This record gives sequence, structure tokens and C-alpha cells, in this order.
Amino acid sequence: MSLIPATILTGFLGSGKTTLLKRVLQEAHGQKIAVIENEFGEENIDSDILVSDTNEQIIQMSNGCICCTIREDLRSTLQLLAAKKRKGLLDFDRVVIETTGVADPGPVAQTFFMDDEIAESYLLDSILTLVDAKHADRQLDDRQEARRQVGFADQIFISKTDLVAEDETQALMYRLKHMNPRAPQKAVHFGEVALSEVFDLRGFNLNAKLDIDPDFLKEEEEHSHHDHDHEHGDACDHPAHGHEGHGHHHHHDDDVKSFVFKSERAFDPAKLEDFLGAVVNIYGPRMLRYKGVLHMKGTDRKVIFQGVHQLMGSDLGPLWGEAETRNSKMVFIGIDLPKDIFLQGLEQCLI
Repeated sequence: MSLIPATILTGFLGSGKTTLLKRVLQEAHGQKIAVIENEFGEENIDSDILVSDTNEQIIQMSNGCICCTIREDLRSTLQLLAAKKRKGLLDFDRVVIETTGVADPGPVAQTFFMDDEIAESYLLDSILTLVDAKHADRQLDDRQEARRQVGFADQIFISKTDLVAEDETQALMYRLKHMNPRAPQKAVHFGEVALSEVFDLRGFNLNAKLDIDPDFLKEEEEHSHHDHDHEHGDACDHPAHGHEGHGHHHHHDDDVKSFVFKSERAFDPAKLEDFLGAVVNIYGPRMLRYKGVLHMKGTDRKVIFQGVHQLMGSDLGPLWGEAETRNSKMVFIGIDLPKDIFLQGLEQCLI
């Protein structure tokens, strides 16, 4: 049996997860989708919405949170689904896990790597994060869960852009880009989104190409000269958006940040392994997502590596092209990570 693709759908309360999911379930795509969904409270109105006119299996888990207090439940639910599929008792092509609005998707993602039985049955495809344009700034300022959801994302969908001014949407996208430069962003209207942007994204596939916006670094350098460092406190009641006629935005002091390392010099494999092992040991809980395509001494192939928290893996990728410049590109997304220590340490691992 081939691996069952799984998608994690996350986003803060009211961001439009159920709307997007309902839209996906009703689309005439010919796929059978098992949905594992979970909200706080006994009564689950979402299931009534979702079940209405689809044949999908809805797996209910009330009273708790699949990403923390009852994570064992997620594991056993996934095992049960896979077992029923193997025996021909259930017929489905993929799984979507909708987390609660206040969930940290990290532990959910880790379930797919830490449990052998789950890893042998499922392929974690991607984490999709919905962000509510109207309330995002305040949510990102006040709630670490909202920031973590952005940090983990492989794809960000921005909802409710019709309720805010264009410059506010642009300022939000700029902010999200600084938190997570590897996740493409797309504004969505009432969950209307192409299935190609929801499924088979291979966000967790080690051989997927590393997408870092090529202008991200350039933008960093341009803005570093004239950005406002601006923390929104209680006394600040104006929205954070770009000033008309000026090319810069308020810079939010988010604890979830990203940075990129690039070099054309090859890595020394032993030094790099030691260094990454040490930083993951110390900062692992704060390292949300990290990924890279590496130029490594001693191999003509690209080395692809990525991790979630303390879980890190690498794989040999395709051969370097004859005309291709061999270089390393790595992106780290985490909570208050010491950028200088990481960059200096990586520099010292080069040949």
C-alpha cells in the first residue's frame, strides 16, 4: 500500500479553516478525504457543516486538543484509519487534520516522524496556515500560537482581505515574509482556492526544491537602513501599515523570525553534523522549521536536509548540474533564535 498523504490545516480562531475545508470537500476532485477535526467543547458544529453533502469520514475528537493534551488520540486515530483502509473497511485517498484555532502544529507534525507505525503508513505532505487579514496584526502581537502557526507553514492563505485596505494587506504580507520566507502567500476569498495549492505540495518532502524568495535578502538589506523598530504596546492604537508614498513598513518585533544562510564554499560534513547536533540539542524546542540544500565536500549530489524542533533528517538529492553553481542555501524559522551564533557557527563548518 502506498503512503497516505496527510495535510495539517491550521490557523487562528476565525481565520476560515472550516470554510476552506468545506470548499475542498465539496470540490469535484474525485478524491475521498478522511478528515480528523477537533474543536474545544462537547458540541461540534463544524462536523454538521462538513458532513452535509459529502461522503467523507469525519473523525471526531471532542474535549481536548490533538496537538497537546490528547496527542495519543491523534496517533491512535491515524493508526485506526490506516488499519481500516488496509482491510478494505474504509476507502479514502488522503487525510486532512484540522487543528483547533489555538493549536501549535509542531507536535502534530512530529507525530508523523516519531511513530514508526504512522511513518510507515503516512506521508506528511504540508502544513497549511490561514491568516485573518482583519485581525492578524493583533493576533500576531498578542498570541504566540498565531506566530507559531505562521512559522510552521508550508503555504499561507490570507483570508478577509476584502475587509481591509490594500496597504494593510501588503504590510501584513511583508510581516509574514519576515517570519517565514519559505511559505508562499496567497489571498483567498471564502476558501476559494485551487486544489493544486492545497494538496501534493510536498512541503515535507526532502527532495522538494527549497523555495526562498530571491528578493527576500535584497529586501532585508534595503530596509535595514530605514526601518522603524516599533513595538506595539497598549498606548499604540494605530494599525501597522506602510506609509503611503514611502517604501517601508513598521517592523514588528515578533519572536518568530527567520534568517537565511548562503555560501558557495563547501561544508565539512563532520563539522556541520557536530554543529547542527549541538544547536538542535540546545535550541530544538524553539526551532520551528529549518530546511536547506547543501553543497557538501565529498559528494557530487546536493544534500537536502530539514527539521522540525529536535527532529532532523537529511538525504542525498539530485546531482549538481555541470553548469550549476554549487552553493548552500539554508533557512531557519524559530522563536528568538540567536542568529549570530547560527551564522558564525555555520561559517566555521565551511571548508
